[in-house]
Amino acid sequence: MDLSLLEKSALFHGVPVADIRAALEETPHHVRQYEKGEVVFRLLESAERVGVVLRGRVEAQKSFPNGSQVNVSVRGPGALIGPAAAFAKNRRYPCDMVALEPVSLLLLWREDLLRLMQRDERVLENVTTEVASATYMLQQRVELLSYSGIAQKAAFWLLTQARQSGTNRVRIPGTMTDWALRMNVSRPSLYRELRRLEERAVLRCAPPFIEIRDAAALQALLSETRRG
Repeated sequence: MDLSLLEKSALFHGVPVADIRAALEETPHHVRQYEKGEVVFRLLESAERVGVVLRGRVEAQKSFPNGSQVNVSVRGPGALIGPAAAFAKNRRYPCDMVALEPVSLLLLWREDLLRLMQRDERVLENVTTEVASATYMLQQRVELLSYSGIAQKAAFWLLTQARQSGTNRVRIPGTMTDWALRMNVSRPSLYRELRRLEERAVLRCAPPFIEIRDAAALQALLSETRRG
């Protein structure tokens, strides 16, 4: 296992390789491979494991009785998956976690991770940060999905990212397809709306970046009628 990757991971951020090696020697763990489309964590399954993505990408998917599906998030190498569910009161995964491509995961049982957190305050802080970040991301996700129009969704996401980064030059999260999945829209529809905004000089598309040229115009989009 490449410990240099773990050094950059959400779980071991700020922990030197030597300390990671020592921690893994004391902490039961295993690496498992998943094929594309395979479910890593299943909706309402008992959340007894937490994973670190070593290779590939996984997507959190929420399905509804009417057949619709919301793509909650996509996590790539270094990401920590499942900590909020593992330490929640009901201890159940809130959605399916599905491999978008061949995936390699470092898996730890909840109790083993808890003991590791007790031994190392750096790991404790990292897990706490991840859980807090997941809560914040969910709040942002709910607001994003409250907008009915694709242009509104894009405007909200771009303005949020610009505020967080302090720049009007926003990096697209992965490919255009990845970004569309995050907003639960189709790639062609997203591309079409971005072209319209570009024609109005509201923004400039230059993947992997989008430059916001008229933040006030994007903000005005958010005042339009919202769903529900």
